Amino acid sequence: MAMKRLLLLLKPFDVYPVSQSDGLARITNPQELQILHYLDNRRKVHKDAINFCQNILRHKPVEWKSIVRNNLSQPIRDVDLVVTVGGDGTLLQGSHFIDDSVPVLGVNSDPTQPEEVENLSNEIDANRSTGYLCGATVNNFEQVLDNILEDRAIPSKLTRISVSVNSQPLSTYALNDILIAHPCPAALSRFSFKIKGDDQPCAPLAHSRSSGLRVSTAAGSTAAMLSAGGFPMPILSQDLQYMVREPISPGVASSLMHGLIKSHQSMEATWFCKKGVIYVDGSHVSYTIKNGDAIDISSKAPILKVFLPQHLQNISEET
Repeated sequence: MAMKRLLLLLKPFDVYPVSQSDGLARITNPQELQILHYLDNRRKVHKDAINFCQNILRHKPVEWKSIVRNNLSQPIRDVDLVVTVGGDGTLLQGSHFIDDSVPVLGVNSDPTQPEEVENLSNEIDANRSTGYLCGATVNNFEQVLDNILEDRAIPSKLTRISVSVNSQPLSTYALNDILIAHPCPAALSRFSFKIKGDDQPCAPLAHSRSSGLRVSTAAGSTAAMLSAGGFPMPILSQDLQYMVREPISPGVASSLMHGLIKSHQSMEATWFCKKGVIYVDGSHVSYTIKNGDAIDISSKAPILKVFLPQHLQNISEET
């Protein structure tokens, strides 16, 4: 087996408060104390998962190094595999630095425990990490890794979103979704849009006063898009789903407020507010826009190779 090069991309520890014994001693509110203990447990579980993965790698025929995701600043190159340890957020953040040549395996370091959620439902929200795109946990990491190293596993090709503003491509491709909105959530977003295919309009121009526009990939269709009333898409679909958020009196254009951008199509939008922001895969990556900016959205972006969890692999094979 040839030596492979691997990058271990880590969710940081400091996303959870670190409970110090002297600090906890000063807390008298039982609920607050319970929350701090719960959060500190999450930190420890995550740290243990990192140590576990590193110990596994020490016994494999790989050259590897680790980096905390917040320290990423350059494209990831010269590796054969990226392993993210955290949740979907870590995989999403890492994807912004990965092209279509490097596959990714996500390890969910802190999966939600249904019994814990039920037992604590009257006290705190005990949901942990969803890890929808993560193909492994500590329970099966070594087995999944061995399958990858021995070429017994094939990554899935996930569609991403390409965005251009005034014909200038944004440097980041979205794996989950983009949100175009006014920077103030209470402010109105004004824009118009149309779907085009082969440089010909496929739908009439729609004008919108709303809370913004969300566009998701198939991978992101089960996240915010689904929560807003959208529908889940086959994970390997190359289409995009869009939805105008809370449209005000759309009238005859109501049927245009939610739909698909097919793989051979694009959406052209024009922004009509003094301020605006394009958010890519959440709030960490954003680009400002202004009145009159022309925005082009399509799936004509490099795919991302991801080793998906088994249940998503089964679904993709059936569709």
